[in-house]
Amino acid sequence: MKKKIVVFILTFCMMMFGSVALADQEKVVGLGANLNDSQRTEMLEKFGVSKDEARIIEVSNDEEREYLKGLISEDKIGTRAISSVYIETLGKGAGISVETYNINWVTKEMYANAMATAGIEDAKVMAAAPFKVSGTAALTGIMKAFETATGKKLSDEAKKAASEELVLTGELGEEVGKDEAAALIKDVKEKVVKDKVTDPGEITIIIKNAAKELNIKLDKDQINQIMEVMKKISQLDLNIDKISSQLDKISSSLDDVRRTVEENKGLIQKILDAIVSFFKKIGALFS
Repeated sequence: MKKKIVVFILTFCMMMFGSVALADQEKVVGLGANLNDSQRTEMLEKFGVSKDEARIIEVSNDEEREYLKGLISEDKIGTRAISSVYIETLGKGAGISVETYNINWVTKEMYANAMATAGIEDAKVMAAAPFKVSGTAALTGIMKAFETATGKKLSDEAKKAASEELVLTGELGEEVGKDEAAALIKDVKEKVVKDKVTDPGEITIIIKNAAKELNIKLDKDQINQIMEVMKKISQLDLNIDKISSQLDKISSSLDDVRRTVEENKGLIQKILDAIVSFFKKIGALFS
């Protein structure tokens, strides 16, 4: 009789905790409104879910334009909503993880950075398309899917700042390298948020110092563009500890960028030392 009671209690606890875990976990798929039936099926297969396993929403081109118009060229926005997203909410403290498929302009690090700015947290995300696309519009779908999954409304200011950050990082990536651009924006943002810096002059100094550390050369226009976006981000109610914890999963790949920069600096110094040594020896021969 005691054994039966124990088994019953254990079964009951497993059912209760299992139901709590499921309640905390939501799966939402945001499909581009202009996908045809076969493309919609392809996206669901890529996300590994069926119509019965996730909530399905649509993201229109008008919704994408709401945050991207005026930020990027028309060819990158397009006239059709193709990019699709998958979001699975995770337990508190799990952080953000991102995967991409057929996205050729925005990297997963860029998405994660922008998501943290928008206020998205503890989520597994995948941005995908049935063919190659820039991926800028997918952020709109990610934000909408997160709001659907959590019932939490993200602030419009945060969503606009996140969109600007994503576009800026993408454009900067074309000039200095995608990984380098993502690392730079992350470093500057964390410094601005941590020290609550709002003064344009101080933000500019932070940008220049971060660029120097990463061996990135920026012109005046690029510095000013970053500064303007950071001014907007500085007005948001962001927490540095939360940002750092949310981006923990992508920090390792960005740390590789920093290590490469340091290794290159060391190599350059060795070459310079070798050149100086060579000319010293030549000078010694002639003397």
